[in-house]
Amino acid sequence: MKSLDETRVIVRKALDELDRVVVGKRDAIELVLLTVLAGGHVLLEDVPGTGKTLMARSVARVLGLDFARVQFTPDLLPSDLTGAPALDPATRELAFRPGPVFTNVLLADELNRTPPKTQAALLEAMGEYQVSSDGVTRRLPEPFVVLATDNPIEYEGTFPLPEAQLDRFTARLRIGYLSANDESAMVRRSLDHNTDPAILRPIADPATVVEMIRSMDGVEVHDDVTDYVVALVNATRTHPSAEVGASPRGSLALTRLARGAALVDGRHYVTPDDVKRVAVAALGHRITVKAELWVRNITGDAIVEDVLGSVPTPTVRPSRPMRSAPAASTAGPSGPPPDQSQWAR
Repeated sequence: MKSLDETRVIVRKALDELDRVVVGKRDAIELVLLTVLAGGHVLLEDVPGTGKTLMARSVARVLGLDFARVQFTPDLLPSDLTGAPALDPATRELAFRPGPVFTNVLLADELNRTPPKTQAALLEAMGEYQVSSDGVTRRLPEPFVVLATDNPIEYEGTFPLPEAQLDRFTARLRIGYLSANDESAMVRRSLDHNTDPAILRPIADPATVVEMIRSMDGVEVHDDVTDYVVALVNATRTHPSAEVGASPRGSLALTRLARGAALVDGRHYVTPDDVKRVAVAALGHRITVKAELWVRNITGDAIVEDVLGSVPTPTVRPSRPMRSAPAASTAGPSGPPPDQSQWAR
């Protein structure tokens, strides 16, 4: 298994490589990489033309992962994603033909353009990393990451994502427009053949990424930080503007993303500032705002920001020097955290 220092070096090399193609969005790229380290999925929610597809394809290439893109349309069927039995001409027998979901990075382009029946085909894959078909359950390749895109301002011919689907996304990311200087740099780079995404240098491979995910178990989380995460999530549930707050899955996502933020900053322990840094991305899309408040443009993100300002912030420090990751874990990215009993306030 990779040590934490090795994981951090690979992440920084990946960021530098991606900077060659994705201009002016290092923070956004970093959040996508943190989600990969968390073993999760990302919802890229923004208007067309902001680089969502480019970012997804580039991240997959730099990490050396298999990539598949599916354009979601109203006539897309669940079997078009998961696969279905097909006649093998050689044996004249039915054999399962895997769908595009059997990959490392799946770009679900315009996920909200397909009906709920097809959207639901991703629920098992995103939540349990497997696909069940004709009474047989098949594991997906490791790692498995869904990068879905969604246009938040276009409603004609779209189907809102249900809460169960949104809750399976570890983070939601809005890329936004570039600054004038960055957009000029992007146009100039587009004229340079050396910045073609197809020639990005792979920094890792699937086995390496799996080791990186497992190495995150070595990032310590103090009990006070855990309590702080839970307090934030509970505060979203009791907020006066929230109909439904963030789920327990949100607490797990927030903790895992905070671990990645700590690692990128060169620490082997999580601070409350790491939690604050990723809280909006981890929790905003999990909150349902009261219907009567939509007209006032109150959003889940705004509720998270309000909660961050009202919940007391703990002060924690490690009781011993930083260390590398522990011995290899067989629990995977969703396994239990390491023993935290040696930490003190």
